Amino acid sequence: MRILVVEDEKRIADFLTRGLQGAGYAIDAAPDGATAINHANSTDYDLIILDLMLPDMDGLKVLERIRGRKAGPPVLILSARGAVDDRVKGLEQGADDYLTKPFAFVELLARVRALLRRGQPAPEKLQVGDLSVDVMRRKVTRDGETIDLAPKEFGILEYMMRNKGRPLSRTMIVEHVWDMDYDGLTNIVDVYIRHLRSKIDDRYTTKLIQTVRGIGYMIEGPDRPPAIPQSETPFERV
Repeated sequence: MRILVVEDEKRIADFLTRGLQGAGYAIDAAPDGATAINHANSTDYDLIILDLMLPDMDGLKVLERIRGRKAGPPVLILSARGAVDDRVKGLEQGADDYLTKPFAFVELLARVRALLRRGQPAPEKLQVGDLSVDVMRRKVTRDGETIDLAPKEFGILEYMMRNKGRPLSRTMIVEHVWDMDYDGLTNIVDVYIRHLRSKIDDRYTTKLIQTVRGIGYMIEGPDRPPAIPQSETPFERV
């Protein structure tokens, strides 16, 4: 899942970025309102964490612009403005939650997870064949056996399972799971796919992760086999 952090104080922005990345989220950071609006217009975020005291405009103006779209992500206001009137105004103008500074990161993380549960229309439990992912508990099982995954491995698997049957390019995977642009040279996706296969495919007869030649990868269960003849299939194991 991808989160936009709108915070002009670099120390706080870096702290939030490191903490949320450690929790398995992909993070973009915006130091001002204009950058935040540009990011929000060009990227589909799962959540926005918004400071109100920005150098170029009031954070409530940013909130107004975000809420002006037909569909927008949940917004958590994170601000030093702690008066009741400020909190009420932020919530009335469309924020989903309001947390005052200083804050405990464990509380912020709990609120982030709660908002993501509330704002996520997709099911909390994902299933492909005998592979099951409990998104909220971050638990993966196959054929009843628990599988331990690193945060990035879990992020890739969740993204693929939410898009089961759909080929995903390496660029799409990197942009969703990592905090970087895909430069066409790195093999980081291929490395992590090998890790995933070693944990969820190698010990089982039915292989779920498929390589889509010339595109990237997809995950597909035995309930939906490829419709094209085997001799012409674009899928291959690597």
